[in-house]
Amino acid sequence: MDRLEKLFKNSELFVQSLTHRSWVNEHPGVRKSNERLEFLGDAVLEFVVSTYLYEKFPEKEEGYLTALRANLVNTVNLSQVAESLGLGSKIYLSKGEEETGGRKNNSILADTVEAIIGAIFLDAGLSEAEKFISKNIFNGLEDKLREPLKDPKSLLQEIVQSQGIPAPRYEVVKEEGPDHAKIFTVEVKYDSKTQGIGTGKNKSEAEQKAAKKALLSITKA
Repeated sequence: MDRLEKLFKNSELFVQSLTHRSWVNEHPGVRKSNERLEFLGDAVLEFVVSTYLYEKFPEKEEGYLTALRANLVNTVNLSQVAESLGLGSKIYLSKGEEETGGRKNNSILADTVEAIIGAIFLDAGLSEAEKFISKNIFNGLEDKLREPLKDPKSLLQEIVQSQGIPAPRYEVVKEEGPDHAKIFTVEVKYDSKTQGIGTGKNKSEAEQKAAKKALLSITKA
């Protein structure tokens, strides 16, 4: 984390990149939130990743490149980058947001990574932003290439609908634990029965795991 801060000539930009809007609401007039930086960083990230994949895979079609880019820049992957950088403990959050698990919230973590990219771009230019992206996002590319490019939910829906069956439905059947550390259990149903069950720290994670279980049953059938 200290190394990341040392990348900045303008330390105020770095601090702003870590400032969630909930903190600004509690401390009006101190500084702006990271939302504008996030907006900029999202565009820089998409441009850098798109350019890199376009050049690295000259034979691949647009659909493949789009799916691979999505696997690199989605919320789950960016939140993992945030965790590896230790950002969770450094984000400026309101007390309420922190008490409800904001420091482990995938969306907040991913948005913060994008804000940092935007801040690096403003502070030092595109070249430094590319270096950050290369070091922290492209380093997972080889792992992504060994995985199915479509997430389990998307793949399951495609397979089910190709068989003329209505799209899978996801239902939360259980919620356990306190508000800041809930565990969700989700069932995925299609063809008139439950096909998979998954658990996760949020509904999205549980749905993806349920879809993965359903896909396993299809491949074994």
